[in-house]
Amino acid sequence: MTVHGSWQRTAEGAGLLRPDGSIAATIFAEMSALASSTGAINLGQGFPDEDGPREVLDEAHRAISDGMNQYPPGRGTPELRAAISEHQQRFYGIPSNPDTDVLVTAGATEALAATILALTDAGDEVLTLEPFYDAYGGLIALGRARHTTVQLRWPDFQPDHDELRRAVTDRTRIILINNPHNPTGSVLSRETLELLVELAHQHDAILVTDEVYEHLTFGVEHVPVASLPGAWDRTVTISSGGKTFNTTGWKIGWAVGPAALITAITTVKQFLTYVNGAPFQPAIAAGLRLGDDYFAEVADGLQHKRDLLASGLDAAGFALSRPDGSYFIVADAAALGFHDATEFCRRLPDLAGVVAVPLAAFVSAEHLADYASLARFAFCKKVDVLQRAAAQLARLGR
Repeated sequence: MTVHGSWQRTAEGAGLLRPDGSIAATIFAEMSALASSTGAINLGQGFPDEDGPREVLDEAHRAISDGMNQYPPGRGTPELRAAISEHQQRFYGIPSNPDTDVLVTAGATEALAATILALTDAGDEVLTLEPFYDAYGGLIALGRARHTTVQLRWPDFQPDHDELRRAVTDRTRIILINNPHNPTGSVLSRETLELLVELAHQHDAILVTDEVYEHLTFGVEHVPVASLPGAWDRTVTISSGGKTFNTTGWKIGWAVGPAALITAITTVKQFLTYVNGAPFQPAIAAGLRLGDDYFAEVADGLQHKRDLLASGLDAAGFALSRPDGSYFIVADAAALGFHDATEFCRRLPDLAGVVAVPLAAFVSAEHLADYASLARFAFCKKVDVLQRAAAQLARLGR
């Protein structure tokens, strides 16, 4: 039997379709399996290995005990929608109506899926920055849209403004921005964000911003696109509680934007998961209402972890792009004589007892050569784990 359907298009968009039509394992699965089989420290996947704040965990326990275990309202519980709206106003001065402008989703990934499927038709263009989070390519292809990119280049990973101007055209339906950026850890400048708003108006495009690392920046300000003049009416802001509160497995995300766009997205979202995570929604609401000290401490703690891992990579002899945000740091293995980061990552468990992923996993085939020697390391791990990883990596330089 031949299995036809959109799965092939989706796999191809994500770079996972082999020439013979079979599906390749993701590099994340391969590297995680390698870490498991060798006992190496897994710095390949971006998930934390510590629980989030006690107040958030306790609220989830309370909600379960209180019987909050059935379907929540379709747009999310009123408590969480109110907390999201308050959060946007508190941190960024962005007003929103929790009843019409906020949608709770099964993580940021569902918010992205529902948004792309709702707001594009076959042949529309969706522009992303490259390297791009792998889900973007799959989701764009699933929706039959055309994926276009502007490259972020080593070592600062900032887009060239002239390239942005050429890339955004009247065919561009969505400009999809990941800021702070996975996999590079770069934070886009205000000037770049203002240019994107200008281009969206000029070409009648919608801005979709993936801001899941919004509270994880290091010495730089996170500026949501929706906070800029003229942006709100054509911007969908997507985020989640997973990265901020170390609850990635709960999959509580959201989309915030003008009512017309959120209604369109809800129309699609209700036929995906419908609803999710009832007892986790009040817990994330509690997290969003924590004091400013929590948000400062979580960023400071992660910055310390970044610097700890960077010290080991420096000692090993890597050239580094020091990130301003996110969970990730990019290192150039060419400085150690490795010009193929995919092969280097496969050997790294034997060389240093550490697992990373090649940046090639986040780029299109036509641009592989531009990122061939670059590897991404995650520093969202316990301090003692990072200390061991740094020490083991440092031995590469001896």
